Amino acid sequence: MLDTVERTTLQQLVREQLKGLYALARHLVGSHQKAEDLVQETLLRACGSIDTLRDLQAAPKWLRVIMVNLWRDRLRAEGRQPRTELVDTTEEFSLYQALADEDPMPYSDTMHVDFLGSFSREDVHAVLEQLPEHYRVPLVLRYLEGFDTGDIAELLDLPPGTVYSHLHRGRQCFERTLWEYAEASGLTRPDLRRPPRRSPVPLTPTRPEGVAP
Repeated sequence: MLDTVERTTLQQLVREQLKGLYALARHLVGSHQKAEDLVQETLLRACGSIDTLRDLQAAPKWLRVIMVNLWRDRLRAEGRQPRTELVDTTEEFSLYQALADEDPMPYSDTMHVDFLGSFSREDVHAVLEQLPEHYRVPLVLRYLEGFDTGDIAELLDLPPGTVYSHLHRGRQCFERTLWEYAEASGLTRPDLRRPPRRSPVPLTPTRPEGVAP
């Protein structure tokens, strides 16, 4: 049973981290109901091991590690595992090159920034949900949650080289899917494009050599 200090600490963590934990859970499991279940299970597990948390500064990462481990436990229970084979299903694609070729913002001096800034948080979530799980999860852990490659390899029980490859190919897959989503949503058409947002999407495409910013 939690003592007063532990209970207060856990309540504070829940208030501060609940929104971020739910966002991560949605990226891991997809559906709203499954995400809520995963968050609840994470908090129950955290409640049972709160005495192991020695540094409150480490609490956000601690909670996310618990969540990812629970997600992997669910995969094992379903007879699944995060993919480890290096199967390249994406063709070479450069979002910068596509923007330079198509020029969807002919009057913009900062075309790439303005294009990325036209995506809402919901748009980014929709694009990420279209990615294969073995690309989506490492990308989310690296670029949205801030885990380094070594941590991701340990969390997913994958060789570091596999994580590097999934991140590289996942970025290409993300860029291609982002462009396809933009075309389908009218974001590449000046007459349908929404005003740029202040905060661009978090995954910045890699500019190939020879393409001007």
